[in-house]
Amino acid sequence: MSLPEFFFERVTSEIHQQMEGVLALSERLARQPMAPDAQACVAGVVEAARAVRQILTSSADLKTAATDGLLFTAQPKRAADLADEVQARWQDRATDGGVTLLVSYDGDPDALVMVDALRMHQIFDAFIAQALAGVRRGAVEVTLKASSKGDITRLEGRVRGGGDRVMGDRALDIREIEALFGLETALGVALGRNIIEAMDGVVRSEANVGAGETLVFEVSVPRALPEVEAEETLHQPERAAHILVVDDNATNRMVAETLCEMFDCTSESATDGVEAVEAARTGRFDLILMDIKMPRMDGVSATREIRALPGAAGRVPIIALTANADPEDAAGYLKAGMNGVVEKPMKPENLLRALQENLSGEGDAAAA
Repeated sequence: MSLPEFFFERVTSEIHQQMEGVLALSERLARQPMAPDAQACVAGVVEAARAVRQILTSSADLKTAATDGLLFTAQPKRAADLADEVQARWQDRATDGGVTLLVSYDGDPDALVMVDALRMHQIFDAFIAQALAGVRRGAVEVTLKASSKGDITRLEGRVRGGGDRVMGDRALDIREIEALFGLETALGVALGRNIIEAMDGVVRSEANVGAGETLVFEVSVPRALPEVEAEETLHQPERAAHILVVDDNATNRMVAETLCEMFDCTSESATDGVEAVEAARTGRFDLILMDIKMPRMDGVSATREIRALPGAAGRVPIIALTANADPEDAAGYLKAGMNGVVEKPMKPENLLRALQENLSGEGDAAAA
């Protein structure tokens, strides 16, 4: 990796992480009693942070697609659940814009497919964003149809907007879409098309009766075996755990504490490894979330010192929080005595899984 590429990766990763912090803090603030004007300001901050996060994510994925190709992680998924998730992701944003969002599923409600759900959501996100940008009132209709034949399931997604017809008989390039709808939508549409192309799918535009167009994409994916669970059911820990959050960055601490609160866990914080070791001596924590790079004492050194403590205090599960989660780095953290790794920026489902595994006594197995 060249020096410019290294700095691009580091800068975009840092901005993405800070945007996650802004979102977590803003969403926490939005739950507090506020006057309508203050609520509107917080909502504006949330929307701006989401837009920046989306631009960064789409830009990074497009860069990867151009250089190394897109990566896909296919897992068993109920096709009907994809439609439900699309509605959950977009319902509030459509309503806030004065648009009615209608999402439906057509197919076997129990149909299981092997698919990368994140990539499917990125396709729908792109086309729904374009449709919403072209509609000032009325409705946007979204349909996912699943039809199976043998071991293959054809997924057809349709997004019907009521504005002017944009795509027509040719695909607009990213600059034309940006001129119409802005950079965020343009990057999303470009990424969506890249994903469809990488899945050997097709995308087209159909003129609506009256006004507007319907964007249609089709991809074929393998069927999943019925006995395979569509997705892991994430249950919150059975009891309230007390967690020590260790990070020198105040925003990162607040994000972790907010997620702990989301999962009905209590928390305290420390700003470096020295404070973490002293707090761990008390033995009052069920789990420690440990940043790696910190002043005075880093997370690896702090973990080694905690592991040297006598009794239960030295056996407390420790989860690394780091943006450096490559396999080689992760192996080093585990060798130092940590029980697992959660990559920054933290995703709630990843942190919840780490809590489940380690609060239930499965941390050693998970680390192995």
